[in-house]
Amino acid sequence: MSLAPLHPQIVHFAIALLFMGVLLRGVSLTGKVAFTGPAALVLLLVGTVGAVLAVQSGTAAHGPVERVPGARAAVMEHEEWGQRTRNIFLIVAALELVALVPRVSRWRKGMLTASGVVGLMGAVSLYEAAEHGGDLVYGYAGGVGVRSGDPADVARLLVAGLYQQAMLDRRQGKPAESAQLIAQLAQRYPDDTSIRLLAVESLIVDRQDGKAALAALKWFPLTLESRFLRFRVGLLRADAFAAAGMPDSAKATLQAMAGEFSNNRAVEDRMAKLK
Repeated sequence: MSLAPLHPQIVHFAIALLFMGVLLRGVSLTGKVAFTGPAALVLLLVGTVGAVLAVQSGTAAHGPVERVPGARAAVMEHEEWGQRTRNIFLIVAALELVALVPRVSRWRKGMLTASGVVGLMGAVSLYEAAEHGGDLVYGYAGGVGVRSGDPADVARLLVAGLYQQAMLDRRQGKPAESAQLIAQLAQRYPDDTSIRLLAVESLIVDRQDGKAALAALKWFPLTLESRFLRFRVGLLRADAFAAAGMPDSAKATLQAMAGEFSNNRAVEDRMAKLK
């Protein structure tokens, strides 16, 4: 069984165990809190095993991520920091184990002190590995949508990418580009209710076409079971009426909504704009 799909879980456990192990080893060297010594030993040993497994699982998982255009350098840098961290904590684990040998008991304090110092170096390296891993995931979408191998995950990745770029284009004053991307989403996922609503919003906001938005809203019945959908569709219908130059219809829609969604800021703001 490949460890690739388990890389995020393994990594997070290793990070928590190793950081806490280094912290407790530092406290134990003061001699003031007795339990911290054994606790540090256990956490550092288990965390080191986690670090070894994290590197193995990361190596198994890197292929699809590395092939994403522009991501290879980030993948390699993350891997290097991960391997460096594993190697440092293997040294820490060795020092901790040697300190348990009765024959070297006279040097036990020195061994544990060395473990603490090397552990601090390992903690810095661990932070760098984690930071580069986070950058790989959130900055390059590394592993997002492809970790499980489920086509539905890849589809969600595509939806998220098109949506975020469309919103960025809208904020940057490029409504035509925003509308084009949302139209791609609607064409690819015609039965997705949330994407249908997004497409209606784009007709209003990006294309300034209230009549087309009203036509698209006919797909939604006047009575909906979901309270969220009633609210979302109601606001879009009011906005579409306003964009189509039908303020009285927009007011009527908002007044009908005010009964169910009393004191709602979005409804009140739209009513105020129509007065």
